[in-house]
Amino acid sequence: MPDTEVGGTADPAALTDGIHLVVDALKNNGVETIYGVVGIPITDLARVAQASGIRYIGFRHESNAGHAAAAAGFLTKKPGICLTVSAPGFLNGLVALANATTNCFPMVQISGSSERHLVDLQRGDYEEMDQLAAARPFVKAAYRVHRAEDIGRGIARAIRTAASGRPGGVYLDIPAAVLGEVIDAERGAASLWQVVDPSPRQLPDPEVVDRAIDLLANAERPLIVLGKGAAYAQADESIRDFVEGTGVPYLPMSMAKGLLPDDHPQSAATARSLALRRADVVVLVGARLNWLLGHGDAPQWDPDATFVQVDIEAAEMDSNQPIAAPLVGDIGSVMEALAERSKPGRISAPAAWREELAARSARNSAKMAERLAAARTAHPMKFLGALQVIRDILHEHPETYLVNEGANALDLARNTIGMRVPRHRLDSGTWGVMGIGMGYAIAAAVETGRPVVAIEGDSAFGFSGMEVETVCRYGLPVVTVVLNNSGVYRGDEASTSSDPAPTALKARHDVMIQAFGGTGVQATTPEEVATSLRAALAAGAPALIDCVIDPADGTESGNIAHLNPKGITTGR
Repeated sequence: MPDTEVGGTADPAALTDGIHLVVDALKNNGVETIYGVVGIPITDLARVAQASGIRYIGFRHESNAGHAAAAAGFLTKKPGICLTVSAPGFLNGLVALANATTNCFPMVQISGSSERHLVDLQRGDYEEMDQLAAARPFVKAAYRVHRAEDIGRGIARAIRTAASGRPGGVYLDIPAAVLGEVIDAERGAASLWQVVDPSPRQLPDPEVVDRAIDLLANAERPLIVLGKGAAYAQADESIRDFVEGTGVPYLPMSMAKGLLPDDHPQSAATARSLALRRADVVVLVGARLNWLLGHGDAPQWDPDATFVQVDIEAAEMDSNQPIAAPLVGDIGSVMEALAERSKPGRISAPAAWREELAARSARNSAKMAERLAAARTAHPMKFLGALQVIRDILHEHPETYLVNEGANALDLARNTIGMRVPRHRLDSGTWGVMGIGMGYAIAAAVETGRPVVAIEGDSAFGFSGMEVETVCRYGLPVVTVVLNNSGVYRGDEASTSSDPAPTALKARHDVMIQAFGGTGVQATTPEEVATSLRAALAAGAPALIDCVIDPADGTESGNIAHLNPKGITTGR
């Protein structure tokens, strides 16, 4: 800021304000990108950040900006930054921040807010809300800055908290008055600092490491389960050393696919049900025994199975089942220790177990091949007809990031499309949230510079579809493939009134992106999908392929229909 005049006399002291201190603090801590939606009171903050060299990616909705920041955190291990306005904008972003916390992605949401002296007396200020109190139940931590001189401290605390231990979402509240507060520039600069080692290593107990190795060495049917925490850790070499050094079969959760290639001989992905039901000693690496793994309960699991768990959060142990060897530490350090202590050949997975899984994998793969062959020529086009040509093209372009959401679109893509590169698959995660698609796709393109293919169910796409304008505005190499079966789950449900059925949808998504300057095409056959996708990837520009899928193809709630209560729908 320039020198100011006080009482008509030039004041030689250089001044700064809260906005510039926020930007300087972020730059001090290596922040290169901010995702957000501008408005009162943070518009100038976005302008100053952009002018300072920080890239600002402006969205149409705060939830999508938040999902982008969360995905950036997962991909980089550095907290993604989301910037929102107060009250409604803050609440929109809070959805993504809570989802980031649930998925253990490091993210910081910075929101402007109304004046405390008005909010606390409930005087009806513009967008009045106690945002700090609203955020606390849904995040890892929430802080409020009351003075410009504390902005550096607040941002440092938010970054360290988001990244350290088990990562998660942090909310940082900065009232408008603090953003506009003017202080001495030298004092402001002195109040900023860089966070050092925000996520220091945490070594496991050597005795527990040896106990885990002994359990595996004596197992008849050992299994390693790799969760998205294993992918986030970026400990790829240590994980591979341990898996291949022991010969133990492994099961990758969806966002852990690619840590080892899905066609690896030890992968049990195509024999998942058998692997879970029969395993007697299970090592969970960055995976939790939540609903995605049946809470570790029978009949999905052997009731006598013994669990070893690798997690940086000690409180996670025993959350659903007894943990015989709680390996508390960062995944990189734990896997290094396991690989090192098992080197003398102490563990060797029994051949009979490996052969049992291989036989089931071969049988299941043959059945899937039959389904794919039938779908290839089916008309109208089936989900699997479109997905198998997408699979083949992505196999030719392993550098491409895959974003995936929906019900059938998610389940079928996960089972059809193999991954060979780590952290190249992002999907709905622990909460099964729909609406992450465009935010995750934009973040993947921005953070990596690589092409992105977002496979979307037509219902899921509706939550964030307007962000194709953001994709076009920034010219990002994102190809959106909408599997359009004209409905939520399926589009052939008959209506019981003059209105459309509750699950019915109707859209030409290809026309939508054309309005924003992108390439939009409609595909009705697998061959048309293949031609359009190859052309879009070659162009490296925003594109959308609206795949017309048989409205009768699909099942309600995908693979988790058992969670959906059924009411009486007949005889009335």
